[in-house]
Amino acid sequence: MDRELLRQALSHHGPALLSLLRAEQHDNPDFRGLLPPPGAAPEPPRGAPPAAWKERASLDTEIKRFIAKKADLLFAHSWKPNGPIEDNIEENEECYAVMPPLERFLEVPREERRELFFRDIERGDIVIGRITSIREFGFFMVLICLGSGVIREIADLEITALCPVRDVPPQSNHGDPLSYYQTGDLIRAALKDVDRYHEKLAVSLYSSALPPSLSSTKLGVITSDDFPLHYKRSLEVANTGETFEEVLHRSPGFANPSLVEYLAEKLGLSESNPPSLLRSLQIKNFSEEDFAPALRKKQSASWALKCVKAGVDYFKLGRHVEAMNEYNKALEIDPQNVEALVARGALYATKGSLNKAIGDFEIALENCPTHRNARKYLCQTLVERGGQLEEEEKLLNAESYYKKALSLDETFQEAEEALTKLRKHMQVEEEKESIDFLLLLFFFILLLLLIIIIIKRFIIRCISFFFLLFL
Repeated sequence: MDRELLRQALSHHGPALLSLLRAEQHDNPDFRGLLPPPGAAPEPPRGAPPAAWKERASLDTEIKRFIAKKADLLFAHSWKPNGPIEDNIEENEECYAVMPPLERFLEVPREERRELFFRDIERGDIVIGRITSIREFGFFMVLICLGSGVIREIADLEITALCPVRDVPPQSNHGDPLSYYQTGDLIRAALKDVDRYHEKLAVSLYSSALPPSLSSTKLGVITSDDFPLHYKRSLEVANTGETFEEVLHRSPGFANPSLVEYLAEKLGLSESNPPSLLRSLQIKNFSEEDFAPALRKKQSASWALKCVKAGVDYFKLGRHVEAMNEYNKALEIDPQNVEALVARGALYATKGSLNKAIGDFEIALENCPTHRNARKYLCQTLVERGGQLEEEEKLLNAESYYKKALSLDETFQEAEEALTKLRKHMQVEEEKESIDFLLLLFFFILLLLLIIIIIKRFIIRCISFFFLLFL
């Protein structure tokens, strides 16, 4: 459980939530260690006025009951992002639905909207406004919308911000930096100081006032084309009166098939362990077979089997081309489908493409070592291929195919007989080769002797000739 998050909730909702938590989570061992003992109230945060502990009449009791009932899920660490959260998610209507502030569709009083604005605004946030007056010490601007942080509907709240002259970059080496600006200019600025109590804001046009994630944002004079997309959407809704659902459904990003993955990545949420407030959808209650990849695999296998069945029907009718198309379609859907591999291998064997058949049978047997037909057909095809090699006088290759068939099934009589016959044939061939070698050796020796005799006679005649010549 997240102790700090629980403390904040109790500080905000007061003793009423504490009582409900004790009633709903009394059996939860995590909360027994986190909740204060009966009779003790949680300490308010430092600086918070005592009035913060009084239950606000405007809070709905049902909300507190919901929090208490779902507390073990709401305050669980699984809600924490697993990766870094981007400080600023770029408004891209192609990636996700960029919507106007929610207040545009709700009747929220101006006072509450103003209170929420000053509660959520932070230093470094980007604000956009229009210059209303220029003084020697700076210029005042009335805020129109926000460019970062929590998006609020503020155009009608008449919130004013001061940009001191020291926070206005000079446009040249000489002259008044304020002379570059005119009343009515649209300005994008960075919030530099916030006085929440007096509701006063100070802004700066220097990029150094921005956080690192927004440092590339251009500050200064802008045009209406530079307004944030959410503000443009808000102006459209003000003119058309569309509902939230209508704006959402016509947004291009709403139809993005990767919408969830995109936002989850930006928010640092894990797709493999998404939290849920529905206990029946808690990921820990599901087995691996209940997740999308496993379900998709089952669906693909079922669809592939339908194609295999259609292929077998075509095969029985002698329509081999259509059967092969169905088998190939099945393997496109599920490349590891054993039945499709065995069926296609059988068709390859029927057409005489034994090597292709052996390849399919081997893959099928790797995927399912206990598949009887895959093993049986592979042994038969290996023996048949061995017979072809034997006819081509490639006896050693044929022997390897017979051995492989026997290694798959030691009781395969056909392979054993073929191997025995081959070895006898190889023995006879070896004997023939031995006899041929001996005969060849005999004839070679005779030829060598004949050559020696001829050479000897030639040498004798040469000697006799030279002897008579010198006499």
